[in-house]
Order: sequence, then structure tokens, then C-alpha cells
Amino acid sequence: MDLYSADEPIKYVCFLESGVGSIIGPIKGREAENGLFGREGFAPVAAVLTAKAPGFSAVMQMPGFGYRIPAAPFLSDLSKNEAARSVLLRYVQAHLVQIAQTALSNAVHVIEERLARWILMIHDRIDDDEFAITHDFLSLMLAVRRPSVTTALHALEGEMLIRAERGCIIVRDRRGLEERAGDAYGYPEAEYEELLAPSQDRFLNWSY
Repeated sequence: MDLYSADEPIKYVCFLESGVGSIIGPIKGREAENGLFGREGFAPVAAVLTAKAPGFSAVMQMPGFGYRIPAAPFLSDLSKNEAARSVLLRYVQAHLVQIAQTALSNAVHVIEERLARWILMIHDRIDDDEFAITHDFLSLMLAVRRPSVTTALHALEGEMLIRAERGCIIVRDRRGLEERAGDAYGYPEAEYEELLAPSQDRFLNWSY
């Protein structure tokens, strides 16, 4: 399911209660994931920065439930609520760190480390050790060819970290995945906790 397109005006701001959204950008004539979000955030973050268009597209990667709020009244209310604006801007900062880490990881980490990182990021955002995903979609997420995805999945399976079945991945050893991912995983997550953990007990009293 498409959430929004890169070059279209921002009409809505999306908040997920469940599921995972994927931020997609073009690279060398293909598409690749440069970030994702779930119940911890919202998209497009460009809306809070008063951009006219999001710059990237977004699709639902894992099915779920959420809210699509019209951008105009949302931004109008946000301009009058400094506490809410501060929270959302801190999320923007955390999301930008995630995007930067994705770019860095794509440049310096091997596919097995990147796959371990991606699985951990999904695991952070769902309430299950098992989730549906295809090899084709994984190749899009990791910006690699399908055979490379298959090889990396077999490697993580061989290390007893996951079980890969037709159309799904099952997490078997989360701690082992963290060790396998190394420094590909952890910094954006720590940044999120640093920026947003103090605000988790606050409620934004908006209604639409």
C-alpha cells in the first residue's frame, strides 16, 4: 500500500499504531529503502519542516493500523502547541540519524550485517518474532540483488539466529543478531531513546 509519493504535495501526516512503513528513494534507476518507521514515529517528517513535498515515497512494508491526519489542520494546530512541536522535531532528528546510518551501513557493512540490522529494526516495531517478507522485497530494502539476499539469509540461518521460511522470517536469537549486526545497529536506536524517552508519558490532546 502506498502512503505517499515523493513529488506530490503533502496532504496527510501518517501515524502508525502497528505495522511498519518504508521510506523509499531512487538510486541508479532502482528503488531502495533509506529509512523506516512504525508506532514510534510518523511520516512524512518533511511536513513538520513545512516542506511542500516529502522528497521520498513511502509504502506499508508490514501491514498494520494507523491514522492519516490532514496536513493543513495538523500543522495549524502544531504551530500553537510548542510542546507537541518539540516532541515531533526530536523525532525528526532521530529519523535523520537513522537515514544517515542506513547510508553509512550500505557503504561499509557486509550484507549479513545489514540484513541483521534490518531484521532488528523490524523486530523493534512489531509484537512478534515472526513476520512476512519476500526475497524480492528484501532486495529492495537492502539495495542488493535477490541472490545476495538468499545467501545472507542462509548465513544467518546457519548461525541459528533466524529461521527463514517461504515468505517469512522468524527471529530465534535477538542477542545474537545484535552481535552479528555489530555497529550497523544501535546508534540510531540510542539516539531515539535519548531524544524521546522523556516524552513517552506525555499525551498530545489533539482531536480530528
